[in-house]
Amino acid sequence: MVRETVKVGSVMMGGNWPVSIQTMWKEPLPAFSGMSDPRLAEAAERIKHLQDIGCDILRFAIPDETSIESLGLLAGMTSMPLVADIHFDWRLALKCLDFPIAKIRINPGNIGARWKVEEVVRKAKDRDVPIRIGVNAGSLPEDLRSIEDTARACIIAAEREIAVLEELDFHTIVVSMKLNEPAEVLRANRDFASKFSYPLHLGVTEAGPLISGVVRNTAALVPLLQENIGATIRISLSDSMEAEVLAGREILACAGARNAGARIVSCPRCGRASFDTHAFLARWSERLYRIQKPITIAVMGCVVNGPGEAKNADIGITGAGDYVLIFRKDREPLKIKPAEADMAFSQALESIINE
Repeated sequence: MVRETVKVGSVMMGGNWPVSIQTMWKEPLPAFSGMSDPRLAEAAERIKHLQDIGCDILRFAIPDETSIESLGLLAGMTSMPLVADIHFDWRLALKCLDFPIAKIRINPGNIGARWKVEEVVRKAKDRDVPIRIGVNAGSLPEDLRSIEDTARACIIAAEREIAVLEELDFHTIVVSMKLNEPAEVLRANRDFASKFSYPLHLGVTEAGPLISGVVRNTAALVPLLQENIGATIRISLSDSMEAEVLAGREILACAGARNAGARIVSCPRCGRASFDTHAFLARWSERLYRIQKPITIAVMGCVVNGPGEAKNADIGITGAGDYVLIFRKDREPLKIKPAEADMAFSQALESIINE
């Protein structure tokens, strides 16, 4: 089946385009006083940071008109596509479309009567803005809530909404069916992908804190991505936006769906360690993830793991008794004092990036 392609701001979604990574803004948007409001500059800088570590699309909850105005200001300050997430009030979606918003997300279970959806669709078509039909197991239309097969209920809800949009000759559609159980996510999205060509937004809803959330998303998303199902992902975590983006990068890499930028290899640390890998990664992780060049970086605790087990890394750092070794592929390791380690590593890393 040939997959549809949808343009979300500067990001192409579906077809043969790379799978994109999304996250969602974690706090309510304040009422910015204008372009000179320092909070606006801070928000724009945070967005730039998310972009630097691999975020392609950023979604915002829009509960009121104040948040629309604030999102509109932000949309004019960043190249990252910004998405408005609308529940309950279709008028908020209509007003969002007066601003340079890249996509509108609506939920068929709570947006209201069909005519309200039709109003949003007509204006989105006029503005050439795509719509994501966001089906969520927790907010299905009332008549579908009694269906025991939740995955099937989600597909029915999506089919209904697609039918409305297609009747209005609207086809720039993205669909998501987010459930809490990975097995249901797999089944719902496989079934949908066998029938429709619209791009799928993949994710596990209410996945939990960092560890359980990453595990559940990995279990659901890696098999789908390996089957070429899914155009964009959001790793929902009870954690930071940055954690969601980095988890998304690793999941795409595990699925073989995307492998851009730095890959970090590190040992867990044990009683042999003479180098504190945990502290080093705490200082360096986000800087390393901002690297666009596809290189492998090894952070090892002792000479057993590095450079031995990490000999194929482009650059690595490890402990060697009272010293630290910085090693590069096909070169003799550099032996230095611990106090000089960060500076020496930085210089070696910059040399590789600029090669």
